[in-house]
Amino acid sequence: MKILLATYWLIPHVGGVWKYMTQIQQRLEAMGHQVDLLGNSPDYAKFHIINRGREISKEWIRPLVVTKLAREYAPLLHADPLIHYYEIDRYMLELSAACFGLDQYDIIHTQDIFAARSLARVKPAHVPLIAQVHGSVTGELHNHFRMNPQLGINEHSPAWKYFPSVESRGAASGNVTITSTQWQKNLLVRDFGIPEHRISVFQYGLDAQEFWHKAHMGTDVSRPPDKKVIICPARLSFVKGIDVLISALGILKSMRQQDWVCWIVGDGDKREELWNQTQALALQNDVVFFGERHDIPALLLQSDIFVHSCIQDNQPFSVMEAQFAGLPACVSNAGGLPEMVEHGVTGLVSPVKDPLTLAQHLNTLLGNDEYRRMLGQNAARWGQQHWSLDQMISRLLNEYTRVASGA
Repeated sequence: MKILLATYWLIPHVGGVWKYMTQIQQRLEAMGHQVDLLGNSPDYAKFHIINRGREISKEWIRPLVVTKLAREYAPLLHADPLIHYYEIDRYMLELSAACFGLDQYDIIHTQDIFAARSLARVKPAHVPLIAQVHGSVTGELHNHFRMNPQLGINEHSPAWKYFPSVESRGAASGNVTITSTQWQKNLLVRDFGIPEHRISVFQYGLDAQEFWHKAHMGTDVSRPPDKKVIICPARLSFVKGIDVLISALGILKSMRQQDWVCWIVGDGDKREELWNQTQALALQNDVVFFGERHDIPALLLQSDIFVHSCIQDNQPFSVMEAQFAGLPACVSNAGGLPEMVEHGVTGLVSPVKDPLTLAQHLNTLLGNDEYRRMLGQNAARWGQQHWSLDQMISRLLNEYTRVASGA
């Protein structure tokens, strides 16, 4: 088969969507299929099929889209600058995809609501489309709007109402909708009106061979000899809840001796704000910001406790990797995380935005080596049993075959 994996988001990228796409590409191409990867360029200047070297500049096609969608023809598009931005960019994705030629593919597999909506509108009728949903854009942005009232976007604003509309239309754009957690499926049915029978649920997989290869390559970072390591590999953005972790560390510092250090591995637009928070809590000697790194598997093996204090997430690869490494996880109960971490068995689960409970959980694991190791051993067994990449690829190929046959 010839397959197009398409996303509106940036490729390449450090996030989970890009990792998911490349895992599929590598495994399917090893099986003899041809897989192309379409997405935004890292500088947002073009859409490209990155593995073919094909690209279309947005500046080349923008005048065509802007003229077609001028205010006199599409007044609602101009009601809000945020709506205008996303719609213009989405239409440019449509035009780019049409120019690349979608009739060459046997399957189109999109990775977000924008790509699903766009490619469904321009693909040939005979080419089936699978719409995969990796999280809720609406949930993430609504949280962002609530936390930043200075933006002036509330429940009555056009921009607030825009994202649920796009999410509903995008998630319903495929012959089938795929997601990896029951939480995401329930959200799609309850909040966005996607018929339950159209949704297929199966977990992501993780390439164990690649993980252990990277882990055994080692790292130039050494753990402090007299301290336990708490590690949080995450993008430094609002939705990842790193501020909750730092608040919890401030509480933890008042609970126990300084027998721990926290490694925060990642970069993002909240870096300066999070560093200032760290200094305000006098944690500058207890928290290390490593920035973006490519040796996370090796860093996990140097660590004792994994933390993911996010506001919203579906099935993060970081939790899967931590379980492969045999670490107990302290996670929030956001999204699909309770489906990944069983409280008191493979880790400890706290409410979203609850730094006190997170601090108590960290204190418990730091103070009880036997309990911490038991949870880590359980997590390793869980990871080995549940995150099979072979099983994920098999399920995905079944979906490809089913929609290609018109079933």
